[in-house]
Amino acid sequence: MSWDPQALPSQAGRTFVVTGGNAGLGYFTAEQLAGAGGRVIIAARSAERTSVAIDSIRNRVAGAEVSHVPFDLTSLASVREAAARIRDLGPIAGLANNAGMVIAPRARQVTADGFELIVGGNYLGHFALTALVFPVLAPNGRVVGMGSDSTRMVRLDVDDLYSDRRYAPFRAYAFSKHALHGFAFELDRRLRAVGDGRASLLAHPGYATSAYAAKRPGITGREPGVLRFGERVTGWVGQGKDRGAWPMVRALTDPDAESGQFYGPSRLLAGPPVLTKPVRSSASPAFGARLWVDSQERTDIHFPL
Repeated sequence: MSWDPQALPSQAGRTFVVTGGNAGLGYFTAEQLAGAGGRVIIAARSAERTSVAIDSIRNRVAGAEVSHVPFDLTSLASVREAAARIRDLGPIAGLANNAGMVIAPRARQVTADGFELIVGGNYLGHFALTALVFPVLAPNGRVVGMGSDSTRMVRLDVDDLYSDRRYAPFRAYAFSKHALHGFAFELDRRLRAVGDGRASLLAHPGYATSAYAAKRPGITGREPGVLRFGERVTGWVGQGKDRGAWPMVRALTDPDAESGQFYGPSRLLAGPPVLTKPVRSSASPAFGARLWVDSQERTDIHFPL
C-alpha cells in the first residue's frame, strides 16, 4: 500500500504521547499527529519550551488538542510522576518514545539514579515510562521507539552497555539506540507470545537536520551555532526534521503497520518512510531477553506481561 505522509488518515478521537515533543523530531511528530486530528500530550522537561511548541502547533492546526506533562528521562522519580499523570489521561493510542540526548558529554556522567547518562536516559527512562503507562495503552495501541542508524556504526558490547569499562560519547549514544532497538523487538515478541493486540515498532529519521526543516520560530534554530553550521554544510545529503518525523508518524498511524516492523527513509538518510531492517545484534532474542531482565532489575519496575 502506498503511503502519503502529507495526507495522514484521520486520528480524531485518538490520544498520543510524544516524549521530547517540544523540539526537533518530536515537535514535528506532535504537529503532524495534531494536524491529523489526534490529541497530543507532550512529555518534556522544559515548560517554557513546551509552551512555545504548543502555541506553534495551535497556530498551524485549528482546534488542536495539545497539552504538557512534565517529564525528565534522567530521573526515575520524574518518570513515575509523568506516568501517573498520563494514566489519568488515557487510554493512549500511541506512545512515541522519541526524546533523548544526541550529543553526549565528553566524560562519563550519570543520571539521578546512578546510571550512565545516555543509556540511562535515552533508553532506561523510556523502558520505565512504557512499563508504567502500559496499562492504559489502548487494546490496539502502539509503542514506537526512535531508533538510529548509529547502531550500524558502533558494534554492540552487551557486557559494557553502561560504559562501566570504557566510555566514549558516540559509543554511549549508539549503545542507547541498540538498547531501544532491543527493547522494541523484545516487547514485540512478548506481546505476540501472549496474543496481545498491542504493537511495538521502531522508526529512524535518517540524517535529519533543523537547517533543512520547515521553519518554526522558537522551535527550529535553537541549536548552537557550530551545530547549525555543520547541519547547513552537510544536511543536503539528508532531510529536514519535519520529514525525519515521517517514519515515526507512519509507525504510529499507518493502519497496515504491524508489530515488530521498523520504518526508515527509503534512501537510508532521506526519503519517504518505508520498511527497513535493524542490525542483527539489536534484533537478537538473546540480547532482548537479557536486556528486559536487567532493565526491570535496575529500575525495579516490572512490565505487566
